[in-house]
Formats: sequence, structure tokens, C-alpha cells
Amino acid sequence: MSDISFKNLFFRYYDRKICDGSITFSQLGISKMDFTRICTEDNFVFDQETLERVCAVMKLTDAEKAELLEAAARSSKN
Repeated sequence: MSDISFKNLFFRYYDRKICDGSITFSQLGISKMDFTRICTEDNFVFDQETLERVCAVMKLTDAEKAELLEAAARSSKN
């Protein structure tokens, strides 16, 4: 796996899904406060429940989900 940050990887998937119209922000169930934090804090990571929901709503592949969860684990250690 690469060393891409959780923030960068999340936005890679998020932007792709938003642009193609397959999801909306409200479908993710992310609070505005958490969204602001991920935009402004380099090491912010969603809680486990939110991570699981985001992966499901964005319909990430198993590989994408694994990469995002690994990036979250790396970021939360920092």
C-alpha cells in the first residue's frame, strides 16, 4: 500500500463519487464539524462507525476500503 494520507485518499474517493453523481454529501452522514476538521486538520480521522458508513455509502471496492482503513490507522498514530 502507498503512504498517502487518510485525508488525501478520502478526498480522492469522495471527489470522484461526488463528481460522477453517485453520492451526495448528506448521504455520507458526516457532520459539518467533522467535514471541516478533515479539510483543515492533516491527521484527522473519522471514528470507526463513520468510516464504515462512508465506505458503504461510497460503495468502495474491498481494495479501496482496505487502503482507506490502513491510511486511517496510519494517520491516527500521528
